[in-house]
Amino acid sequence: MNTALKRVLSSPFIRFAFSGGLAAGVNILSRLALSQIFPYSVAIAIAFLLGMVTAFTLMKLLVFEKTGQRVHHEYLRFCLVNAVAFVQVWAVSLVLAQFVLPALGVQAYSETIAHVIGVLSPIVTSYFLHKHFTFSKTGS
Repeated sequence: MNTALKRVLSSPFIRFAFSGGLAAGVNILSRLALSQIFPYSVAIAIAFLLGMVTAFTLMKLLVFEKTGQRVHHEYLRFCLVNAVAFVQVWAVSLVLAQFVLPALGVQAYSETIAHVIGVLSPIVTSYFLHKHFTFSKTGS
């Protein structure tokens, strides 16, 4: 592996974005499947939970150093941060799908486009909250 690639992969934010991207894929693909059974807003909520479990596992294994905290404490903190992120994802997805994209004349795949943008919207704030709260070595 060349030095530039090693340097990129050594960045916790890049590993966070990669792990988050995988979890976002789980979120989005499961929402597509769930939308066959549930209304759009319900499918977003269930898919978010599936993506969140995936994200926690990947963040714990690939992104953040061991904190010395119990896993259930980290998971509770992870859920709190993601509760805030969920409100943002849900609101952005619904507003885009129901108002913005139709106003722009976007009809094809508008729910999927809106959901992808919604899922991506909290990446920076989530990274810093997880770094300094969820997976903080001080536990504070």
